[in-house]
Amino acid sequence: MADGADIDIGQLSSEQQESLQQYTDVTGQEIKDALPLLERSQWNVQIAIAKFFDGEGPDLLAEAQAAQNIPPPMLTRYDNLHESLLDADDDRPRRTRPPRTEAAPRVVPQQPVNIRPQGLLSILLTPFSTTWNLTRGLLGVVGRIISFFLAFLPASFRPRYLGTTIRGLGQAHGRTATLPQEAARRFRREFEEAYGTHGLTFFEGGHAQALDTAKRELKFLLMVLISPEHDDTDTFIRNTLLSPEVVNYISDSSNNIILWGGNVADPEAHQVANEYSCLKYPFSCLVCLTPKEGSTRMGIVKRLAGPMTPAAYVAGLQDTVTKYSPDLNGVRAERAAQEHARNLRNEQDSAYERSLARDRERARQKREAEAAAAAAEKRALEEAEKAARQEELRRQWRKWRATTLAPEPEAKDAVRLALNMPASAGGGRIIRRFASTTTLEELYAFVECYDLLQEQYLDEKLSEPESYEHKYGFQIASMLPRETLEPSKIITIGQKMGRGGSLVVEDLIDEDDGQEVE
Repeated sequence: MADGADIDIGQLSSEQQESLQQYTDVTGQEIKDALPLLERSQWNVQIAIAKFFDGEGPDLLAEAQAAQNIPPPMLTRYDNLHESLLDADDDRPRRTRPPRTEAAPRVVPQQPVNIRPQGLLSILLTPFSTTWNLTRGLLGVVGRIISFFLAFLPASFRPRYLGTTIRGLGQAHGRTATLPQEAARRFRREFEEAYGTHGLTFFEGGHAQALDTAKRELKFLLMVLISPEHDDTDTFIRNTLLSPEVVNYISDSSNNIILWGGNVADPEAHQVANEYSCLKYPFSCLVCLTPKEGSTRMGIVKRLAGPMTPAAYVAGLQDTVTKYSPDLNGVRAERAAQEHARNLRNEQDSAYERSLARDRERARQKREAEAAAAAAEKRALEEAEKAARQEELRRQWRKWRATTLAPEPEAKDAVRLALNMPASAGGGRIIRRFASTTTLEELYAFVECYDLLQEQYLDEKLSEPESYEHKYGFQIASMLPRETLEPSKIITIGQKMGRGGSLVVEDLIDEDDGQEVE
């Protein structure tokens, strides 16, 4: 590839485009200059980056080809079925189609499980474990001493890339593995102790929780990985990360940025550095949801590696946020529409349920009213039937009782009574003689059956009705002095009236309905 400017990026395979993206993010080199170096490095990103910073020797293969006048091989594009389908769905020209972003892995740290031998085996292995612990501690001390002296060497004698070395040191003498929340609290505490009060708000949780929060809330996740043993760490944090413009941009709620930080000496941050291909420190990575490449896919949209000025750092973040914010806003609008539709359905379902409840309540009240009306009608019918039976028994009793009354005696030894009848019985005055031995109950029976005596029922053979107790609807009282005569079967007329007198018949009043008792 003699001239990178004449090469169409669309002719590159997906792996080559990804390598080109990683290389340019780290080095910041122009694409026309990056393509020849990547081709000479067989598209190995790490080799190409090393050649960029450390320089490269003569390319023996290229010189041999030039000597033989052999043209370089043509660049071949390899597509799979999935990419072909994506290309078929995309109407944009191949030259202007953006490359797919790298998927952002979700890092869940695995806690080490220490299996301690028991019993005799633990006693036998005690010398070996003690020797191993001492050796590991000694190697850790030696590594720290070497790192300390390397810091005083000139830059030309030191490795330009400390990423791999630092990750190795992190594994060799890394800190004890803790829970992600505890590691996040320790990072914030150490950060504040080293750099004082600052305006940044780090996420209080592990990387997996931060990634899930960014996906759920449709925000950008900015991951900052630092290595205390790297020379540029302190300068980057003080001059770039904690600069007012960077702090203000990250803290601005309109940018929707979640900040997560980690120390590569911690197991979780070390694992994140490996998963996100961290090759240079300090390392920052911006991750967000990429709806165009998948509804739930989190992609790496920007890498910021190595020392840089605050303006360059903010520009890198701002360009990426501006580029991907419309996609996130579209997803937010879609989710808001779905939430609105769901709330509307819930409100409609609630209104429908309330309407059904009202209808059920009305139906219940109607059924209860109909049942009460039916019960009242049945009760009234039963009472009417009972009253009719009582009236029939009363008529039968009156007819029977009229046949049992003694006839009017002769004037000798008789008691002559004057009875003033009430208006309900037609009024008037009745004068009749009764035997002195006639009981007051029989006097009541005479008044009750007086109208039947006038119709001559005495010839009929009637019987007393069974299970019937007759109640008189009137009372008889003497005039002067006034005394009410109860219908007694023991007390006689002679005992109360002597030879005669005047009595008044009064209708009884029913206290319940205020009507006269017939």
